[in-house]
Amino acid sequence: MPEPALRLVGIEKHYGSTPAVAGIDLAVSEGEFVTLLGPSGCGKTTTLALVAGFFPATAGEIYLKGKPVADLPSFRRDIGVVFQDYALFPHMTAAQNVAFGLKMRKVPAPEMAKRVADALDLVQLNGLGERRPLQMSGGQRQRVALARALVINPTVLLLDEPLSNLDLKLREEMRVEIVGIQRRLGITTVFVTHDQSEALVMSDRIAVMNAGRIEQIGDPADIYERPATRFVAEFIGRMNLIAGVVTADRRVRTSGGVELPADVPQDLPAGAAVHIAVRPERARLVRERPAQALALQATVRQVFYLGATREVRLDLAGGERGVVETPNDGTAPNYAAGDVVWLTASIGDCRILAAR
Repeated sequence: MPEPALRLVGIEKHYGSTPAVAGIDLAVSEGEFVTLLGPSGCGKTTTLALVAGFFPATAGEIYLKGKPVADLPSFRRDIGVVFQDYALFPHMTAAQNVAFGLKMRKVPAPEMAKRVADALDLVQLNGLGERRPLQMSGGQRQRVALARALVINPTVLLLDEPLSNLDLKLREEMRVEIVGIQRRLGITTVFVTHDQSEALVMSDRIAVMNAGRIEQIGDPADIYERPATRFVAEFIGRMNLIAGVVTADRRVRTSGGVELPADVPQDLPAGAAVHIAVRPERARLVRERPAQALALQATVRQVFYLGATREVRLDLAGGERGVVETPNDGTAPNYAAGDVVWLTASIGDCRILAAR
């Protein structure tokens, strides 16, 4: 197999006795777009900074194309970085900002001019090279920062929440543009975000982080459809979690007394506390008890109109709360607070997770 463009082996970073990164192993293939996704404080930005060489790791090794780089300073790692606040020099023009890394590498002036022009054209800023950052919109400044990172032809491109300062519409446009550029160049990219929709849209694979560790890594469909832990299930999108226990015959009995012939993971013994996980868009509501395996009686608590869908929030008979998305296409009944209904789902749409 070819050597990964980037490989992390047992990476740790401690501040005193507190681990910010608690042992990460990750391999990113040539040309792959991998996202580190997680809540604030999970260690994703620290991991990115360790790869960039902004400070040393407490333990572990980082390899770029098979070569260890832990002892190399950041400017010798052949890595391009786009920061959350873009970190542009306000007194320089866009072209001068883009050229900065090339000047540090002592690239000859004629070659530098051509590479800067090509980079600005790549991010659709042709003709705006003489503007200073304060004369540009947030989206244009973001493009300048991206051009500056790309112009040095880095081995790996690191993106630290570069879209978080943009409004929603521009953010949605820019994530498509960034992926388009990444695909055209075939550049290995590691992207940090706490935004699940960004991760799902942009990534080849997603590494979901929690408390300094990777909880699960996989392609977007794997992460969303087959979460490995309760944390992943709750962090990616929304999830109904129905408490239960594994029975001796490998079924799951809910707190409301319903038994489900579920696909129980082998590492969960009889008596283990579990959750039945069902996405709101995969659940259904009916007024009469159905024949489906999962059928839980509930009372409608609130209904929210969301345009394309309605969100129905429920009090389940077992004491838990649930949520179901119903299509606003004229086929689904209009439920109201106080209605007694049944939440149903097929076995294939249920996932059994350890309750931890």
